[in-house]
Amino acid sequence: MKVTHLSEILGAEVDCIDCQDISDRDFATLQNLLWDRGVLSIPNQDLTPDAQFAFAQRWGAINVNRFFTPVVENPRVAEVLKEPDQELNIGGGWHTDHSYDDIPAMCSMLYAIEVPDTGGDTLFASMYAAYANLSDGFKQALSLMRAVHSSRHVFGHEPMEGDRPRKRLHNPELAVQDAVHPVVIEHPGSGRPSLYVNPSFTVRFDGWSTSESASLLAYLYRFGARPEHTIRYRWKPGTLVIWD
Repeated sequence: MKVTHLSEILGAEVDCIDCQDISDRDFATLQNLLWDRGVLSIPNQDLTPDAQFAFAQRWGAINVNRFFTPVVENPRVAEVLKEPDQELNIGGGWHTDHSYDDIPAMCSMLYAIEVPDTGGDTLFASMYAAYANLSDGFKQALSLMRAVHSSRHVFGHEPMEGDRPRKRLHNPELAVQDAVHPVVIEHPGSGRPSLYVNPSFTVRFDGWSTSESASLLAYLYRFGARPEHTIRYRWKPGTLVIWD
């Protein structure tokens, strides 16, 4: 296993491993590396949907996405695809996967099969680094707050502005749940504190109105997306990326 950091604070490329044939010892190393680096890029994989699902099961119980179109080969594996006539891609805004669930997913993984010659990069932000760079007083204030997260306005029947890739999304009737989470969480594996708000699914602070929440949430979103907290990842076919 060869590890190369993608930046000082976030991301690592892991070479010389086969996700279909990885020992328990190497898997434990990989897991700890994810807790430390937040994003792992594992190139040169040859994964079927079933093989990807089997590898995902080693990380824990699977939170099957109930809104995305699945791949033909395995209904539990979501397909992330941009159609030629789509003006917007799926997941193109800053977001934290499944923050709208009462028990959010521990991590997500995406396997690249076909990528564009230009564009299609993914930006990742370390909300651990963002939290660490806040003042002590701000950290203390945020530690007492909770925020409401929802999927209704993204995956539900409520309208969205702009082009909506509706034919790639399904089951809007299931987008009825809201979840309340601390604004500052601790990672269960590493114990590291992190900001836990995102502009796609966080709708307001618990006990605050939407308008009262807007300015502070906007500040936290801008702060988290600062260049010193982020990396730009360029996809290559055959690469599996896992993010916390």
